[in-house]
Amino acid sequence: MADFKGKNVIITGASRGIGFALAQAFAAEGANLSLCATREEALKEAAEKLAQYGVKIYTQVVNIAQAEACESFVQNTVKELGTLDILVNNAGITKDNLTVRMSEKDWSDVLDVNLTGTFLMAKAALKVMFKKRCGSIVNLTSVVGQMGNPGQANYVASKAGVIGLTKTLAKEFGGRNVRVNAVAPGFVQTAMTDALPEDVKAKALEAIALKRFATTQDIAKAVLFLAGDDASYITGHVLAVNGGLYM
Repeated sequence: MADFKGKNVIITGASRGIGFALAQAFAAEGANLSLCATREEALKEAAEKLAQYGVKIYTQVVNIAQAEACESFVQNTVKELGTLDILVNNAGITKDNLTVRMSEKDWSDVLDVNLTGTFLMAKAALKVMFKKRCGSIVNLTSVVGQMGNPGQANYVASKAGVIGLTKTLAKEFGGRNVRVNAVAPGFVQTAMTDALPEDVKAKALEAIALKRFATTQDIAKAVLFLAGDDASYITGHVLAVNGGLYM
């Protein structure tokens, strides 16, 4: 595992699920954390749980769909922690429906957070990384952004867009020693998947070669690999962590 001691990491959507697992994994390796989410109470609870690692923790309520909020968050991170080394764009939402029943608002809400939010956070962070000629960005996309999924036109489009954005940013900023990669999870064991009917879970497991859902730790390990020096010659890559659901 790469050494993250003293590194400063921004994680969006960090109060629960994959985002919180990412925060735990980075903190366990000595990284200082700058965490955002949309609920102050959830952020406070997350910070309290992470205090055991003895690293610096900054939290801020942020709507990543707003450019000014992203700029403010990055600037405050630099002010509180000293600089920024790593950005993990994890925040995302779903508003599923069949295309003919999907409202324009549900379409735009998901694109605004998942794709535009990723763009805005990357843009703000890159201003810091560009100047210091060093940095790493890891974007969370999804297996459905690679293979499509009925009832998720908005989510699929947003995650496919993240893949294209990742590759473009990698080409734009590689010359400044800034690497940009993505992790594409499949089914992940969270409260949301736990609530699925047993027949739905069974059908999903049939399609997964490893016959289990990913844990949040599985995703965190992939993110830490791409974020760290062990992946120093990897950029523009989409790392599939889907258990063989899509190859």
